[in-house]
Amino acid sequence: MQFTQIRNATITIDFGGKKFLIDPMLSAKGAFPGFPGTVNSEQANPTVELPIPVSDIIAVDAVILTHAHPDHWDDAAKRLLPKDMPLLVQHEQDAQEVRAAGFIDVRVLQAVTEFAGITLLKTAGTHGSGKVLEDFGALLGEVCGIVFRHPQEQTLYLAGDTVWNQQVADAIQTHHPDVVILNSGDARIAGYDPIIMGKDDVLAVYQAAPAAVIIASHMEAVNHATLTRTALREFAEVHGMMDRLRIPQDGESYRF
Repeated sequence: MQFTQIRNATITIDFGGKKFLIDPMLSAKGAFPGFPGTVNSEQANPTVELPIPVSDIIAVDAVILTHAHPDHWDDAAKRLLPKDMPLLVQHEQDAQEVRAAGFIDVRVLQAVTEFAGITLLKTAGTHGSGKVLEDFGALLGEVCGIVFRHPQEQTLYLAGDTVWNQQVADAIQTHHPDVVILNSGDARIAGYDPIIMGKDDVLAVYQAAPAAVIIASHMEAVNHATLTRTALREFAEVHGMMDRLRIPQDGESYRF
């Protein structure tokens, strides 16, 4: 497999002979406002430019949306992606939104979905915990992760926009992934705990999956992301994690 960090949660995965685009946010830097009520909301999104041309990013076999928040599925993606591109989404609600944007091959992920000989297993996640879910659960909505399996590939687990919790622990224990992708930017609504993973969550996954390579994605590209790559690297060095932790720059790729 090959993993490429594009920007934010937008990545590409070459797996089992097919190429997937995950959670495309394809807008130019500063194209839409910061998210109201979040930290640094005065800063426009995205906060950085794309590292490679859009034409290269969208040259894929399928798109997977873990959920339809605008930092994972923006107006630019709706405009730029071919309307006959296969789009795999977590549930019918997201499917309706994608179809409304003009896409004609929209598929709802089941517990187990086959795509061109690749097995996709949908996993659970939660976009925050505690008080933030009590106050903003409807806004944060449902999210999913995906486990990728193929006879000629190592097992890949994309956790999605979740914090460390029993759902993630169960996915690791059930699927024994060789590679784990974590959305690790410690994004925050002002005054609340994180709505995606931060450095302590990354450490928890590192400890729970002692044979896996961990990739930290969803960093330094939207206004409410508070954990920098430098801070995560410093934390990881203190905790002895750099043997299996990868913190890619935008545009960087890894092969496994």
